[in-house]
Amino acid sequence: MLKRRISLATAAAGAALVAVTVAGCGTTAQPIQVNLAASEVLAQTAQKTADVTSYTVDAVVNVKDPNGSSGKAQGRMLYQSKPELAVDLTIDSADFGGQGLPGGARIVLQGDTVYVKVEALNKMLGATKPWVKVPLKEMGDDQGQIDQLLSQIQQFDLGGVTEMVTASQDVKSVGTENVGGEDTTHYAGTFPVDAAVKQLPADKQERARTNLAELKNVKFDIWVGADKLPRKVTMSGSEKDASMDATLMFKGYNEPVSIQAPPADQVGELPKGTTN
Repeated sequence: MLKRRISLATAAAGAALVAVTVAGCGTTAQPIQVNLAASEVLAQTAQKTADVTSYTVDAVVNVKDPNGSSGKAQGRMLYQSKPELAVDLTIDSADFGGQGLPGGARIVLQGDTVYVKVEALNKMLGATKPWVKVPLKEMGDDQGQIDQLLSQIQQFDLGGVTEMVTASQDVKSVGTENVGGEDTTHYAGTFPVDAAVKQLPADKQERARTNLAELKNVKFDIWVGADKLPRKVTMSGSEKDASMDATLMFKGYNEPVSIQAPPADQVGELPKGTTN
């Protein structure tokens, strides 16, 4: 049962990554010149994000499935790739199909260990500590479920978003705007989901395709700073009765972040017999 519950609880986490909030940087840098082809800017942005080792993202997303159920999630994530991969994801609020997530959720990934704090999940499991520790190397046959959890975390990360928008064939510059105190160039366009997913690394394609399965085309807007890194991204799409509307804003590129494992006295082991 835990596999299903973790996936449901962290679906909000993956969805929440679709949106991000930019804080004011106070820079006076000028926006990228619009005489550079918009598609070339996106390609350079995707390439530049590969060098980013840390950032902060605040997220908000609204979704609706073909059955009429709707949901909203809001949260933030800290990310670092060096000296080791670490992620600290907080879901402040989430509601899907009328079912909320009391107390929110928090997921911390450090190296090969995931720490999960979901009040509702702990009550179901009868856990005695607020955090549950999940060592990835001990999952054995259940590794696929943990990979699914991690892919939810990474579903709309910085690299994934910028890679997908490079699939656009109609992107264009629509002017310059100030985002969070910083000058940016605003680009807008659409991308076909099938083509966009193929821009991702092979190990991320299936998860991205599943989460965007109800959509064929996505409209996006991206605000790019003078350093060729995005400060804000919005994506929206609808197909029949399904829809998605998300806003992503980024800050703190390559700045130090503090991602710590929860205190040992607040961490319990995964209860035996709950991974089946």
